[in-house]
Amino acid sequence: MRTVTAVGHRGDPYRFRENTLASLRSAFASGADAAELDVRLTRDGVPLLLHDATLTRLWEVDARLSDVSAADVARRTAGGVPSLADALDATSGRRVMIDLPSATPRTVRAVLGVVRDSGATSRVYYCAGADAMLAVRAQDPAAEIALTWTTLAPPRPALLDAVRPRWLNYRFGLLDSDLVASSHRDGYLVSAWTPDTRRSLRRLLAAGVDSVTSNRVGVACAERDRAGLTRPSSHSSDAPVRDAPAP
Repeated sequence: MRTVTAVGHRGDPYRFRENTLASLRSAFASGADAAELDVRLTRDGVPLLLHDATLTRLWEVDARLSDVSAADVARRTAGGVPSLADALDATSGRRVMIDLPSATPRTVRAVLGVVRDSGATSRVYYCAGADAMLAVRAQDPAAEIALTWTTLAPPRPALLDAVRPRWLNYRFGLLDSDLVASSHRDGYLVSAWTPDTRRSLRRLLAAGVDSVTSNRVGVACAERDRAGLTRPSSHSSDAPVRDAPAP
């Protein structure tokens, strides 16, 4: 029977603020097999969970993350922005997809260091565009990579040879059964982001995708069940999702 991985996009953001420990916990409580989270660096080089370059949208703090220290962020958000280390501790035993928006080699080096020191290498995989994934591959020959792709023009063979992704991570509107089938023939698993409606999820599941990253991961799990598909065998429904230590 075909398996499909359900990934909570930034956790479970329709229920809890995205990229927070509460959002990650909710995603797994809703049945997610993995949680996607975004990581950026503070001025002093600490990887924190944040998608945007600034703290404005989520935290109403008018500051770029790269301009403030981790201690400043904790003070100005009442400890609301988790560190990557705390997120990995809180999701112990569960799969985590780390997105690296606008990552530099410095960002990648810091993130890989935290993943390694947390003992999470075997359960973490990475997604982003070509530049970030080239940096990941250069620093970790064994990393599991989902190369994010946003056009119908296929990735160049030279890029694929350099990145060596396991997954091709497509914007969901680009995918159909032909593209999924051709990707499978080329030896890649196919991930789709971010379908949120039942209609989109049903279309993608019927097209044969191997993973969906959704803001409504509970709905994605329900549609997977409805289609008679299964979750990956590596999923552990009783693995703990712990609170991180207080900042």
